[in-house]
Amino acid sequence: MTEKPGHQILNAEEIDEALEQMASSIYELVDDKDNLVLIGIRTGGVYLANRIHEKIKAKTGRDVVVGILDIGLYRDDWTKLSTNPIVRSTELPVSIDERVVVLVDDVFFTGRTVRAAMDALIDFGRPNRIELAVLVDRGHRELPVCANYVGITVSTTLDELVNVYMREAGEEDRVMVVPK
Repeated sequence: MTEKPGHQILNAEEIDEALEQMASSIYELVDDKDNLVLIGIRTGGVYLANRIHEKIKAKTGRDVVVGILDIGLYRDDWTKLSTNPIVRSTELPVSIDERVVVLVDDVFFTGRTVRAAMDALIDFGRPNRIELAVLVDRGHRELPVCANYVGITVSTTLDELVNVYMREAGEEDRVMVVPK
């Protein structure tokens, strides 16, 4: 498959630097470190949550809990995407009750994915707080949500996509802005 033309906004080193900064900020700013849980939104957010976990562990020695959240049935557009949504497993290794949950995703756009993630998360318990960490914030919010931790903010048009490629998916780490 031929890749769409576009321009690269982050390379592997820049992604690593952004995640290092995000991991440091999360660890420094979360006051209840014993109850911190990183939860990646499938699929890109899972890769990033695991990388942030490794950076926190390397820097502090603390093994923060990491979980996986599938939002397939919580999306408000799933009926437009398919009559048979793909549902994958959610894996939360601990109760999220009374925890500080940091949702992790790759691209923050309209806010609808985050809304779906919060709806899904609440079905599993009642955290003390939910925060959001994203690698790329591209703007164009349709819902009143914002990220607590951002790797990079980029201006885009509605005629563009932001694609995050990661080694965990068999790609070279990079972030591209491409036309739709």
